[in-house]
Amino acid sequence: MSTRILPAVGDADAVRSVTTLLSQLPDAEPVAPVADSTQLVDTLARLAAESVDELPEVVVVHERIGPVPALELIREVALRFPSVGVILVTSDASPGLFQAAMDYGARGLVALPLSYEELASRVQAVAQWSVGVRRHLGSGGDVFTGAGGTVVTVSGAKGGVGATLTAIQLALAAQASGRATALVDMDLQTGDIASYLDVQFRRSVVDLAAITDISPRVLADAVFRHDTGLALLLAPGEGERGEDVTDRAARQIVSALRSRYEVVVIDCGAQLGGAGAAAVEMADTALLVTTPDVVAVRGAKRAVRMWDRLQIRKAEETTVVVNRHTRSTEIQPPLIRKITGTVVAATAIPAHFKELQAVVDAGRVHELENKSTVKQALWGLAGELGLVKAAQGDRKAGRLRGDRGSVSFRRRRDGGGGT
Repeated sequence: MSTRILPAVGDADAVRSVTTLLSQLPDAEPVAPVADSTQLVDTLARLAAESVDELPEVVVVHERIGPVPALELIREVALRFPSVGVILVTSDASPGLFQAAMDYGARGLVALPLSYEELASRVQAVAQWSVGVRRHLGSGGDVFTGAGGTVVTVSGAKGGVGATLTAIQLALAAQASGRATALVDMDLQTGDIASYLDVQFRRSVVDLAAITDISPRVLADAVFRHDTGLALLLAPGEGERGEDVTDRAARQIVSALRSRYEVVVIDCGAQLGGAGAAAVEMADTALLVTTPDVVAVRGAKRAVRMWDRLQIRKAEETTVVVNRHTRSTEIQPPLIRKITGTVVAATAIPAHFKELQAVVDAGRVHELENKSTVKQALWGLAGELGLVKAAQGDRKAGRLRGDRGSVSFRRRRDGGGGT
C-alpha cells in the first residue's frame, strides 16, 4: 500500500529538497506541495469533504511555512483532521522543540539538513500510526471529518457601534437555518453577550485557556446551550481574567470550535488584544462594524491600518458593515469603502433603535420580532455572507424581509435609529 505524503513548504529551495527525497522513499506517493498554511488547510478540507479516506496519511510541515506559524498550523491540522499524521521539518532539533511539537500534535520531527534515512524512518512510523487510527475509527463515528466550520469575526470600529448585536443576530440566523452554530464572546474585558441573551453561566472561554488538548467533552463542558439552540462560549464575568486567554489559547479554542460547528461567530469587541487578533487572523470572514459618522469611520480606518501593519488582515480581506444607515447622512457606503480600502457589505443596517430598545433592555434580543427592519437586514447580511443554508435559509431570510425571492446581495436598506 502506498503512503500519500503532502508537503507544506513555503521556501522554493526547500520544496525541491523535500520533494526530491520524498519521491525516493519506498511506497511513497508524494502529492503536489502546498506553499502556505491556508492552502494546506483548504486542501485537507476539500479532501475530507469527499471522504476521510481521501486524506493523505502524512503531512510534512516545514518550519518556515506561513502565515500561520508551523506549530500553530500543526495544532489546527491535528484538531481538524485527527487521522492525519504531521511531521515537522526544522533546523532546531532540541528536546524543547521536540516536546513542543508533540504537545501541539505532531507525530514526528526531522532535523535539517534532511537525511534520507531519518526521513524514511519517520514517514514510515507516522504512516503506520495514521493507518491504525483510521482502522480504529472505522466509518468515523462522531469524529469530525468534514471541511471545517466557517469562522466569522465581528469587531467594532469603536465602542457602541453595534458589533455585539450584529454578531448575535448573524449567529441566530445561521442556527435558525439549520446549521450548528457557536457564538463566542472574545471581548474578554467588557463582553456582555450573556446579558443580551439573558444567560447566567459560570463557565467561560477562560476555562479553556490552559487546556492543551480541547476534546469534545471538554468543549461541551465550557459551552452553554441556549434556548435558541446556539452554543455560547461566554466572556469571563471578571474582566481581568481575560488576560489568561493568550493568542495561542485563542487559536486552539477557535480550531476546536471550527471542528465541531458548521458556523462559528466571534464577537471581538472594539479593543484589539492578542486573542482577538488571533481570531481575526484565522477567520474566513472578518467583519468590521461602523456607523456612518466621522468618528466611527476614522476608527474603522485606524483598525484596518493596524491589522495590516500587524499582518493580521489586509484591508481588501476585511468587510465593513455599515450600521445605523440612512439615506440622509453625508457618509454613504461608497465613501466608507474609499476611505478604508475594504470591501463594504451590500447589506446596510438601518437606523431603527426603537425596534430594539425593549428587547435590549430586557436582555432578550433573540426575541426581536421578525417584522423588525433591523432583524431583516441582519439576517439578510447572514445570507450575503453565506452563513445560512441555501434552500431553507434563503427562503427564511426572504420571508423576514417581506420580499418574494431569495436573499438579495445588491439591495441596501435605510431608515432612521440602529443597532
